[in-house]
Amino acid sequence: MEIVWVFHFLFLSLQSIIIRILFDLMATLIDFKINTPIFNEAEQYDEVEYDVVPLHIEVYQDHRASCKKIDYDQIQTIIDKNQLKIDSLNSEIDRLTSHADKWDVTMAIGSGVLTGLIDAFWVGEFNFEEFKADSHKHINKFIERYAKIRGYKDKGGGLKGAISFLEDKFPVDQDNVWKATGLSSTKLHHLEDLAHHPTPLGLLAAIGVHFFRCSVFANKNGVINFVSLETSKSALLNTWIPVIISGILSWMVRVVKSGQYKNADKDLPVPIANILNKLAYAPAALEILEVVDNWFGHEVSDMGGSKNTAGGGMGIPGVFLSLLKEISMLPGFKDTKMPKFISDLYSKEKIDMRAEFAIVEYLGKQSIPIIINECLVRSFYFVRRLIDEIDLHNDCAKVNWVNFIPWGNRTITRMLTISNGCFAAIDLADAAIQSTIKNATPKNPKFWYDFALRVNIVGEGRFIIAIVDDVRMGVKHNRMRDDRITLMKEQLFLINARLSYCIAQYWYKAKDTIEAVNDIEKYALGNLKSAYEDLMITNSAVENVVKGIADKKDFIDSEILLY
Repeated sequence: MEIVWVFHFLFLSLQSIIIRILFDLMATLIDFKINTPIFNEAEQYDEVEYDVVPLHIEVYQDHRASCKKIDYDQIQTIIDKNQLKIDSLNSEIDRLTSHADKWDVTMAIGSGVLTGLIDAFWVGEFNFEEFKADSHKHINKFIERYAKIRGYKDKGGGLKGAISFLEDKFPVDQDNVWKATGLSSTKLHHLEDLAHHPTPLGLLAAIGVHFFRCSVFANKNGVINFVSLETSKSALLNTWIPVIISGILSWMVRVVKSGQYKNADKDLPVPIANILNKLAYAPAALEILEVVDNWFGHEVSDMGGSKNTAGGGMGIPGVFLSLLKEISMLPGFKDTKMPKFISDLYSKEKIDMRAEFAIVEYLGKQSIPIIINECLVRSFYFVRRLIDEIDLHNDCAKVNWVNFIPWGNRTITRMLTISNGCFAAIDLADAAIQSTIKNATPKNPKFWYDFALRVNIVGEGRFIIAIVDDVRMGVKHNRMRDDRITLMKEQLFLINARLSYCIAQYWYKAKDTIEAVNDIEKYALGNLKSAYEDLMITNSAVENVVKGIADKKDFIDSEILLY
């Protein structure tokens, strides 16, 4: 029995020691404070600032305010829009980049050389007299055919009879007014009378003569003269009656359509109102069409000279010379030598419509090698790219038609520049060789005259256009590359801003986590304190029990001694 109490005492003592060690350890933990937190508790987390401000958004002076106003979704939206712009620029830059390889260049050179040889051996030198004689034949035949269409009965009169018929059928009031006023001459009145010009301004002048009885002359010194034509009251009234009728009808239709009548919409349906509105202008329009028809008929009668000089003499000026004459009437030009130079071209050099037609005919012949060159180069580009697309997709339905259209990209432009450059080089070399054979040396003035007649003007012009087009695409290409670089820089800033917002979100989440950990720590320490107090109470109770047991043991021992 005594041994049992001894073991019981030892167990309680060991338990007490263990409890004390635990209490000391808990007290140490309670006094321990972590000195290396993830965040410094003194920091104000709400004061985090970011210097990355996205572009394309209003930049605020206060970056913190900017960060609060611009959120992650806004930045992502701008990034997506910029990416669409970059993709579009990439497509345009690719279109404006030459992808011509050695086969494209070889084909372009071969086409230029071939068409250059065609020009040298077939087109040859410009023979103005030959082309002018041919032009006279074409225009004379046209005059005769037109006269027959308008009712001319050829009874052996030929060209002279056709011109006489057209002059009688399509007279103009200002045709001989220059004789009385002395404002022009037999050779120059077709050029100096604006109503004889085959241009829009010439047609307006003819309409002005018909309705306002006033003709316009511009002499070789650039001076403009207005000449009033004599006319009777009845003739003037007959001219203006169709215009007056159109004005009255138009006014009546507008009155009805203005809604002044309550039942206007019911009484006059919209389609009928529109028809009446158009018919209201019919009398004036018919009068103007009659003027146009008369003007054109008279122009045809004057193309081949007058009835006294049929097939010769001075016909009407061509479109190009007429436009130059009209330009020479403008302020700044009329005080120069331009008006006299144009008059000399017409009267001395006889550059009328027949001469212009001869030049145009020769330019048409010169354009044939250019057209062949264009067809060869563009066809090669089309066929080769089409084959590449079919090989790439193995299905005709999946090919991208934009990739092999032979225009609108710099590859075909570069090929045409090369081919036209080769053509121009061969053309100039041929002109120089032929002129040297004829004139021996460039010191001879006729050398450059023959050289100019041999040069293919259309081909040289096409080469210049090709160069300009190629350079224009190059400039646009460089400008778009700069724009793409700017957008890509903005994308980098925007991506950095988006990353900053992501990091900020993680930092705020980390802050919330630390706060949660701190709350758990406080809660755990509170529980430890409560547990510590409970253990202290338990320890006190154990000590009391141990003391009571010891006192009881002493009492028992004393009782035993008494016995």
